[in-house]
Amino acid sequence: MRRRVLLPLLPLLTTFAFGQDRPQQQPTKESNTASYTLGPGDDVVVKAVDVDEIKEIPVRIDLQGNIKLPLVGKVNAAGLKADELEAALKEKLRKYVLDPEVIVSVAAFRSQPVMILGAVAQPGVHQLEGRKTLFEVISAVGGVRADAGPRIKITRIKEQGRIPLPGCLVDPTGDFYVAEISVKSVMEADSPAENVVIKPHDVITVPRMRLVYVIGAVKKSGGFALGDAESMTVLQALALADGLDKLAAPSNARIMRVAQGSAKRTEIPLDVKKIFAGKGNDVALGDDDILFIPMSGKKAATLRAIETGIAIGSSIAIWSTVR
Repeated sequence: MRRRVLLPLLPLLTTFAFGQDRPQQQPTKESNTASYTLGPGDDVVVKAVDVDEIKEIPVRIDLQGNIKLPLVGKVNAAGLKADELEAALKEKLRKYVLDPEVIVSVAAFRSQPVMILGAVAQPGVHQLEGRKTLFEVISAVGGVRADAGPRIKITRIKEQGRIPLPGCLVDPTGDFYVAEISVKSVMEADSPAENVVIKPHDVITVPRMRLVYVIGAVKKSGGFALGDAESMTVLQALALADGLDKLAAPSNARIMRVAQGSAKRTEIPLDVKKIFAGKGNDVALGDDDILFIPMSGKKAATLRAIETGIAIGSSIAIWSTVR
């Protein structure tokens, strides 16, 4: 195959011989990267037909936003889309090649990070590969976990513009916009207007579900979600736990609560029996509180004696029947 090189002394001959040599080859890019804006740290691969000096190997966009290639030298790439960089390279190559054909593809995405935190399958820093919506980004990290709370928070630097969601506010520092959306809306995709486009350097936070724990002598121990409420009462928590076990000692209950600024829990004595009788206030439980209902030693001993007596009586009855 003949190389279409422009020799300064033969411009007319070159144009005549090679001007219609083959049709222009169009770049081929997947839809998710066609709108991607290149930036420092990205790797691009440049394919220049009939230009052997330019190898099809990844080239890093430097911190100044430039790439360096044989023949064309330094070319600004940051802020351009792939087809715009192609056009810039074609213009540079016209000094050497008639009607140059150039294809630019993105080999590695590094310039458009998004941080995704909290109750998602794969938290961490992820790269936007083209135009991505909130639903697409959440899906790309494996979705939200079962312990996700009811709201998703988006934090965006002010330079990127307001977040087009109701209730978008400026944070106390004045440097960021903050908005929230319900997890249910994301999971069910029932409000297209809330499926906002995510921008580079956005922080998406999916807080874990806020829980109150009930343990000990109850019928169903476990963690129970607060939902959108700030708290639930002791009676509400016990109702979710299906009530007290028959061996419970409700007068000696305790609330174990993490002290502010400490990893240790403090114990708060609680007489649940009085609350049941209407003689005590129904206490509010907050996020991460543990309601502990101890077992009554006397009740347990009595139950063991009854069970032992039943077992002995059954044995005597069986022995008498055998004789």
